[in-house]
Parts: sequence; C-alpha cells; structure tokens
Amino acid sequence: MFRVSNFVVGLANTLVMLVGASAIGYSIYMFVHQGVTDCESAIRIPLLTTGLILFLVSLLGVIGSCFKENLAMVSYLIILFGGIVALMIFSIFLFFVTNKGAGRVVSGRGYKEYRTVDFSTWLNGFVGGKRWVGIRSCLAEANVCDDLSDGRVSQIADAFYHKNLSPIQSGCCKPPSVCNFEFRNATFWIPPSKNETAVAAENGDCGTWSNVQTELCFNCNACKAGVLANIREKWRNLLVFNICLLILLITVYSCGCCARRNNRTARKSDSV
Repeated sequence: MFRVSNFVVGLANTLVMLVGASAIGYSIYMFVHQGVTDCESAIRIPLLTTGLILFLVSLLGVIGSCFKENLAMVSYLIILFGGIVALMIFSIFLFFVTNKGAGRVVSGRGYKEYRTVDFSTWLNGFVGGKRWVGIRSCLAEANVCDDLSDGRVSQIADAFYHKNLSPIQSGCCKPPSVCNFEFRNATFWIPPSKNETAVAAENGDCGTWSNVQTELCFNCNACKAGVLANIREKWRNLLVFNICLLILLITVYSCGCCARRNNRTARKSDSV
C-alpha cells in the first residue's frame, strides 16, 4: 500500500525536480543566447550548478519514495539532513552579518544616505577591489538613474528632495548631501563656491562626482554603500526565505524517515 508519507515526499521532490530542470534550461539558454548582458551571464554557472544539484537530489527522493528503493531513500535523507544543518548555520551567519547597515536619515529629504563603514566587513567584501569594476559596469548597463531624468522629479528640486529614492539611486545618481551641491536637475549638479568647500573637502565623493551622465557618482563610496544596502536587503529577504525553507525541509525530512520505514516494512511483507 502506498503510504501518505511516500506520497508527500514524492510530490515535493517532483516539484523540486521541475524547478531544477527550469534552472538548468534557463542557464543553457543564457549560454547559447547572444543577447545576454555581461551582468546576466555572471549567474549562468551558479544557476546551472544549483539546478543540477536540485534535480539530482530530488531524483533520489522520487526514486526512494515512489519506487521504494531504500538505498536511494537513505542517500536522500543523508543529503537532506546535511542540507538542513548547512542552511541553519548559513541563516545564523546571515543574521549577524546583515544586522548592521541602516541608512542615515537626511533632514528635509525623502530618501536615506548610506556609508560603507556602516556595513559589516563581510558585506564590504562584495564591493572591494576588482569586484567593483564589474558592479559599476552592471549599474551602467541597467540604467539605474534613467527614471530620474523625466517628469517633475528631474527639474524641480523640492520634488527631487522628497522622492523616496532607492539606496542605489541615492548613492550613485546624485552627490552626497554633505557636499552642498546646487541642484540643476536630477543628474546635473553645480559644485559649491570655494568658500563653501571646507566640509565638502572632507568627503572624497564630492570631488568624485561627475556631471557626465555615464559616470555620475558610480565611482563614489556612497554608490558602493547604496549597492551594499541593496545587497543587505536581498540577504535579509533571503534569511526570511531560508527560515520558511527550513520548516519545509524538516517536514519533508520527517516524512522521508516515515517513507523509509514504510519501504522496509513493505520489503519484509513482500519477502514473507
């Protein structure tokens, strides 16, 4: 008799197999398609690897639960247990390394500004050295500042100052507020006069800002901080996802243990 636990494990792993197959298919598409950008191509190998792992592990679960192959089920449970432990450790790690990094509220502004020193050393590693060259190129490809170039926000200072900018737009598309640049439009700013540059001189980003539309503040530390704020937000979302995934995996693992016991019982019945 086909038990409920076998059905649950088989169904869950069939769905995971479909997800893995989709990831494999999309990664292959990016390998053969010529229109893929450099930023998109960076995820091809990780996506293919993840898809293959999901597909093969879930295949073991399907074979073990649906065809009552005890060796496949035991192998599946060992891998799943290792995955649960690793995911728990990774989630705890994520909690601590993303605990810092809240933005700084600027008086009279609808957006926050960020500094790299406010983030953990581990997160700062994502924008260090040669990595930043690739990220900066991706930001330029994504045209992250383009939606600031149209409408009232582009031409009216008060509308711009009260707009809720994303962390990347706040750091990369305008000079830091401490620089006291004069607003001309959303991506064109006038440096302060010489007698007002004392504070600005302390912030290297003030001299880094460029009104060249392909450069702006993409070389600023504020831009790196904006990217870090975005990465931190994604990691925090991933942490919530990991907790939900852990609950699901523990449930599937428990059903898998029951399915393994069912397989052993079925084999004994068949032998008698």
